[in-house]
Amino acid sequence: HVQLVESGGGSVQTGGSLRLSCAVAGYTSRSNCLGWFRRTDEQEREGLAAIVIRDGRTYTADSVQGRFAISQDSTKNTLFLTMNTLKPEDTGVYYCAADLTDAGHWRRFSDFRVRGQGTQVTVS
Repeated sequence: HVQLVESGGGSVQTGGSLRLSCAVAGYTSRSNCLGWFRRTDEQEREGLAAIVIRDGRTYTADSVQGRFAISQDSTKNTLFLTMNTLKPEDTGVYYCAADLTDAGHWRRFSDFRVRGQGTQVTVS
């Protein structure tokens, strides 16, 4: 049973950076994906990025390409989302998610079997 705990959210000025972390506890297949989503005033749930645990292959939404990057540590137990050049419209609740078996569905929050509780990011 996989459990996820996000951290690293907070308040930042426009143009600033944050790095979100997601501790992944429990077993998840190396062939599965981990991902990051957010909920903003404009979108209920937006897929931002995903990574295949085994080979580190990544997927990133066009809306954040070039500003956000997903990564994992060498133990593959911690997932990161590095966010640069933050804008007020990036304000929202950010969630990590785990146990997606089909990487082609990385934008679908509901297809990840495990989701975190979320961490607030505020850009002003």
